[in-house]
Amino acid sequence: MTALICGSLAYDTVMVFQGRFRDHILPERIHVLNVSFLAPAMRRNFGGCAGNIAHNLKLLGGDGLIMATVGHDFAPYEAWLREHGIALTHVRTVPEEYTAQAYITTDLDDNQITAFHPGAMSHSHLNQVGAAPGVRLGIVSPDGRQGMLEHAEQFAAAGIPFIFDPGQGLPMFSGDELRAFLERAAWVAVNDYEGSLLAERTGWSLEQIAGRVSALVVTRGAEGSWIYAAGVRHEIPPARAARLADPTGCGDAYRAGLLLGLQRGLDWPTTGRIASLAGAIKIEHHGTQQHRYDWPAFAARFHDNFGYAP
Repeated sequence: MTALICGSLAYDTVMVFQGRFRDHILPERIHVLNVSFLAPAMRRNFGGCAGNIAHNLKLLGGDGLIMATVGHDFAPYEAWLREHGIALTHVRTVPEEYTAQAYITTDLDDNQITAFHPGAMSHSHLNQVGAAPGVRLGIVSPDGRQGMLEHAEQFAAAGIPFIFDPGQGLPMFSGDELRAFLERAAWVAVNDYEGSLLAERTGWSLEQIAGRVSALVVTRGAEGSWIYAAGVRHEIPPARAARLADPTGCGDAYRAGLLLGLQRGLDWPTTGRIASLAGAIKIEHHGTQQHRYDWPAFAARFHDNFGYAP
């Protein structure tokens, strides 16, 4: 069962300031802010929700296709994806734009200042779900606003069940638009903050939202996750991580686990635990696509964490 992964492909440039922002930003002068931070350490990562989800789904042995828009500077990322066996059939280049990119500066207290340029991502609506024949499962993850709206409509019109994963794109939508997403989606995946915002914007409680979809997934960081399905709230425990290196992309790894469980027809407790472990493995590594494993190694670690085979 192939999953169509609608979302962003982006470059993430992460710089580390060897100091603390609070020592250089004067509250009484915030209205005329003009600061510069020397950042001797820098990493450039391949990211974006669609790329991260596809990478993790590939590691898990699942089948996914990325649908995204990129710019004229995509060549290094394209080579990376091809090297790792990720299909680019539905990745469209918008020649006049840059690929979406985030510039993130972190200080010694793990505070972050981020600037995000959407670039080609703003043209995601140029892609059509109908251009991917044979797809039986989908996900609408953070992307261009119009693209997210149209891809949800197209999945629903084609009778293809999909996960609605609003992520950082959630504030772009009104209550009416979010309610329309929920009416069309089969499943919804949010973190606990996004879940609160989704409830506030729609006027529906988490339980009411869960009653409108086949499952509502709420991730809760180190506390694990909840999966509301068929009137039951499944408590998914966190998987053990060997070290905490970088949380960026853990949510995308979790969503890849959800897609794998749906592809294999697994129950929600097992699906949630697969997703939890995928996120735990990711947090052990810097970057969003630097980690590697195969299914036998993953299954062994799953058994070690949860006491049964996935």
